[in-house]
Amino acid sequence: MTAELHSRRTVLTTGAAVAGAAVGAVALTACGSDSTPPGSTAAAPGETLTALSDIAVGQAKATKTADGKDVIVTRTAEGTAAAFSAICTHQGCAVVPEGAELKCPCHNSIFDAATGAVKKGPADQPLPSIAVKVTNGQVVTA
Repeated sequence: MTAELHSRRTVLTTGAAVAGAAVGAVALTACGSDSTPPGSTAAAPGETLTALSDIAVGQAKATKTADGKDVIVTRTAEGTAAAFSAICTHQGCAVVPEGAELKCPCHNSIFDAATGAVKKGPADQPLPSIAVKVTNGQVVTA
């Protein structure tokens, strides 16, 4: 046998290493293509999310941004509102408004509808907030 012949083990090991590096490069490229953190919802300023009158004080409503991202809007007081991404920070399921709470139907995390804070895990991060204001009776992104 000559030095130019490679063992089967060398060929397989080298091939696996090259394939792994290629998969890793593709994964890193895919991750780097979107700088928006998971669960966050960027909405263009001035976008109307819902009418304030559609939400009772202390309650929340599920809605969507113009580009289809899930959002929760909460009426925190008579003339004020707060908004959050509706995507659970645990594993990405859409939360559902239930009174003053937002519940994840997948793993039972519970969030405070007024603040987005975690009230019960397994989620350990709050829902990302979305800046909003009330203009002419409409909840609008700020």
